[in-house]
Amino acid sequence: MKSPLIAAAAVMLAAPAAAYDVTEKPVAELAADLAAGRTTSVALVAAYQARMARLNPQLHAVIAVNPEAMAAARAADAARAAGKAAGPLAGVPVLVKDNIETADAVATTAGSLALAANVTGRDAPLVARLRAAGAIILGKTNLSEWANIRSTHSISGWSAVGGQTRNPYALDRNACGSSSGSGAAAAASLAAAAVGTETDGSITCPAAINGLVGLKPTVGFVSRTHVVPISHTQDTPGPMARSVADAAVLFRAMASSDPADPATAAADAHLRDLDRPLDAGSLKGVRVGVMRFAAGFHPATDAAFERALKALTAAGAELVEIDKPPHARDVGEAEQLVLTTELKADMATYLASLDRAKVPARTLADLIAFDDAHAAAEMPLFGQELFVEADKTKGLDDPAYAKAKADAHRLAGPEGIDALLAQYKVAVLVAPTLGPAWLIDPVLGDHFAGGGAGQAAAVAGYPHLTVPMGLADGLPVGLSFVGAQWSDARLLSYGYAYEQATHARKPPTYRASSVALGR
Repeated sequence: MKSPLIAAAAVMLAAPAAAYDVTEKPVAELAADLAAGRTTSVALVAAYQARMARLNPQLHAVIAVNPEAMAAARAADAARAAGKAAGPLAGVPVLVKDNIETADAVATTAGSLALAANVTGRDAPLVARLRAAGAIILGKTNLSEWANIRSTHSISGWSAVGGQTRNPYALDRNACGSSSGSGAAAAASLAAAAVGTETDGSITCPAAINGLVGLKPTVGFVSRTHVVPISHTQDTPGPMARSVADAAVLFRAMASSDPADPATAAADAHLRDLDRPLDAGSLKGVRVGVMRFAAGFHPATDAAFERALKALTAAGAELVEIDKPPHARDVGEAEQLVLTTELKADMATYLASLDRAKVPARTLADLIAFDDAHAAAEMPLFGQELFVEADKTKGLDDPAYAKAKADAHRLAGPEGIDALLAQYKVAVLVAPTLGPAWLIDPVLGDHFAGGGAGQAAAVAGYPHLTVPMGLADGLPVGLSFVGAQWSDARLLSYGYAYEQATHARKPPTYRASSVALGR
């Protein structure tokens, strides 16, 4: 389905685009240029919109532009001229994933036509905090429909509303998901940075595959209120950006306790950790656990990982080889029942908060019926097996669900990540995030290279940071840093030290095909 972006951008770009070049510009440089008068927020919005109009027809990364972005830019410029500009993101444009509500004229669709009219007039608290920090909400990014919980045969980055997101490093390659558009858009400099969401891999996979820094925070550091849900146990929003510093400033702006989200009760007590400056020397003397068992699936990725380990050592880290936990497979089996059970319950709660005149659906069964009734548009490539499986679950009072939830957390957290950190006396665990992007395949679906390094962190609700470690066969791959609950600030500092030692990120090339990329 054709995105509404092109028509909207044409209207908003009636004036000539500003000469200021936003390509690869970090947040700090944008903020400095704004403060020094070398550019304006109006010029930034125009420049990003111009890039959207030029690149998005290929990438399908942005699902809708915010028609109020230019007015917000003018207000930011006026505040700056009056000496009232405030906040670390004052006048800086960012994008948010289209399962996060914004109080503007743009619908929050989660990529589904069932929510095509879902203009709620509500800012998710994380969006309200971004605005309070001065950010301009530039628009919404495409995603794997329903955050990739609809089908066992889905294609990451495809949604009925936004079409197929493509990787800016090679347009025939997938951008992973479910935060596909946030990954592709941030990589392509369609905004200063972007917000994604993760239940299991949905920030870290697209960040790694699109050459970005991505933080899947400790669950409870960022509010999930007014975010289309999958699982209250594992869902979390998080930042996706071209540098650790940019991810850190976005994360600090979003993080806070929210009375409407009980999981965030402890967040404010940990905010002081996020106020500490990133330290390029933070790896000196740190014992780092090497999860080599999470590698070995792709030679070029392994080579990049070995280079990353040498860089960690050169930065002062002490590497410690660790063994694979014996119960890793059991974590995934328990996780599946948790996610499907909570999807049914949490989706009903979310749908009940919406205007029935705009969104008639009130249950997961209603969404299944909608997809069946609109199968040509909603299911041209794959079905809704996971929706059907979830609709058969027995609710949050089901003893089997309660056991699965307890087992999953115990195996992933106390007997998983916590046990490894304690047994080997290490501060952090590292591994390749996963392999490079795969070819988009409408017939066979996704072809992940490697199992990914982050499942335990996702299930336990612990932080997982991925940072670019260069190219593998010409495509980006990431290095994962996994730590204990609430160690987000330390992970960011470790990632920053590694990033500053390597500068491994390469800008996207927008090649039509990856066939001749080479190593």
